[in-house]
Amino acid sequence: MKNLIGLAKASHFGPTVLVTTLSLFFASLYWWEGPALVISFGVFLGQLVVGWSNDLIDYQDDVKHQRLKKPLVAGSITPSGLLTWLRIVLPLALLINLFGPLRFTGGGLSIFAIGCAVLYNFYFKFTVFSWLPYAIAFGALPSCMALSKGYLPPLWMWLGGALLGIAAHFLNVIKDMKEDHLSGIKGLPQRCGSKVSIVVAVVLVLLAVALLIFSDLTLPPVAP
Repeated sequence: MKNLIGLAKASHFGPTVLVTTLSLFFASLYWWEGPALVISFGVFLGQLVVGWSNDLIDYQDDVKHQRLKKPLVAGSITPSGLLTWLRIVLPLALLINLFGPLRFTGGGLSIFAIGCAVLYNFYFKFTVFSWLPYAIAFGALPSCMALSKGYLPPLWMWLGGALLGIAAHFLNVIKDMKEDHLSGIKGLPQRCGSKVSIVVAVVLVLLAVALLIFSDLTLPPVAP
């Protein structure tokens, strides 16, 4: 039980549940319950890959700052144990996304989004382009499902998801802003500071809401 709780926490449980729930909602717009559940499970596995890889990469930094809420630092799971689980889940995430209901078109976009999120952990969070993986991942979530069903995702779907993703990035960084500066993590929110990051996040959310309100929310099919 201790291991399971530790694995759940290492996955960044709140965001993982939120993204999985959103994926089930979007999938239900295109499929009946069976395929929709398979799609959301594939997204869930992808979120495990992102969260677990993040905690493994940040382990030494988390120890340095004594982040005892992190299960690796608290000792509820070990780095080697988490790496073993990551090696099991990663191929399953690839298989379900690429060979499940999303197929190669939508599943490929979903895998690309997962890859971008993992690259954030390795590289982008140290750069001024730290927002880019969030924009791609959140924009791809509904769009990959539309593509797999033969619909060309309209601008509001891509851009609305991207704006909300960037807003989530700015808000998510605020709690660790001081420690990130000490560790040399200089993403865009860290360069802007906490107060500016809050303002940016609010503006982006308002822009996303305005985009949805004033857009035609129909889904035009791909031209034959």
